[in-house]
Amino acid sequence: MLSHRVFQAVAHGARQSGSARAALLAGKAQCASSTLPMQGRRSISVYGYTQAKALVYSKYGEPKDVLSLHKHSISAPHGSQVNLRLLTAPMNPADVNQIQGVYPSKPPFLQTLGTAEPSAVGGNEGAFEVISTGGNVKNLSKGDWVIMKKTGQGTWRTHAQLDESQLIRIENKEGLTPLQIGTVSVNPVTAYRMMRDFCQWDWMRAGEEWMIQNGANSGVGRAAIQFGREWGIKTLNIVRQRKTPEETEALKQELKELGANVVVTEEEMLNGGFRDMVKEATRGGREPIRLALNCVGGKNATALAKTLAPDSHMVTYGAMSKQPVALPSGLLIFKNLAFDGFWVSKWGDKNPELKENTIKDVLQMTRTGKFKDIPVDDVKWNWKSEGEELAESVQGTLGGYRSGKGVFTFTGGDE
Repeated sequence: MLSHRVFQAVAHGARQSGSARAALLAGKAQCASSTLPMQGRRSISVYGYTQAKALVYSKYGEPKDVLSLHKHSISAPHGSQVNLRLLTAPMNPADVNQIQGVYPSKPPFLQTLGTAEPSAVGGNEGAFEVISTGGNVKNLSKGDWVIMKKTGQGTWRTHAQLDESQLIRIENKEGLTPLQIGTVSVNPVTAYRMMRDFCQWDWMRAGEEWMIQNGANSGVGRAAIQFGREWGIKTLNIVRQRKTPEETEALKQELKELGANVVVTEEEMLNGGFRDMVKEATRGGREPIRLALNCVGGKNATALAKTLAPDSHMVTYGAMSKQPVALPSGLLIFKNLAFDGFWVSKWGDKNPELKENTIKDVLQMTRTGKFKDIPVDDVKWNWKSEGEELAESVQGTLGGYRSGKGVFTFTGGDE
């Protein structure tokens, strides 16, 4: 609370003394550093400070054990700063690995949000709306939708203040949803670049060349199926068997409706009849399998590699089985296969302009109905949401057979 002396000084304007001015500034600073109570949808405090909450962690471990909900205040933006409100932010497996401390890229622990210990904000992907801008901001306006230019900037928060240079503006948001924008920069970009950058497709043979992938019902897998359909690349897709035959068949049909040509389970791939199945699908090998996308590893990856035509490529972008990729020497010697890894975070940091162009292309496909949303498990986040509840949602990202990708959707307000 500000003292009576301060309020009296404000009221008298020109008669305000130097000591009263100092008291006023001290009172404002105290207001900014404290967390005011939030009621309903209101998150704007006096003097223009926006109240915010963020899922933070100050040590590595399981999300349910180390994530906490931190309340803080955000000042009005100045210079090239921009204040943002969260629209939606997905929970990707890499986000969880980052919190566990096993991911190669780790955001620094800082005290910029006023946490008791140096902390990082979880999440790497999301869509935000601009709610205010500093005086030197040139390319963003209130109401614009943006995504993060790089990973590690922390997206699991209701509001944020970032520099304009750290953001990518969505030039045309018409016909798009926050979900489509908030999930575009990781999985679709991963699939797009692997398919474009690691295989020299013969575009004169559209519809006569194949790609094979495991994890086909993942976000990357679903994106690859749809790109293949649009680009004339046939896809052979491997999925894990569901709990019942009916559920397995329903998943296969779902992927075929996206454009998958063939869908088989891992069990079917690892049995003795898979070679004949591949031979039949590819017209006795006259339609070569030129590219394999691997996010599983182990025997699954080896089986993928064995289907490839000579001089083809396998790209590994995940290791769900936590088993190494084991390759028979003959595949390297006699088939001259190439094996690479792909990490979209590192690629995006090195190729920011190409990343933006890829995102624009995917969003244009989305706008025209050629690229469909992924199934999601929507987690509503409002001012009454508890930290434990949000942390448990993150914890479930790596476990079981989820109905869809976990996504935070912020339903609170800021006025």
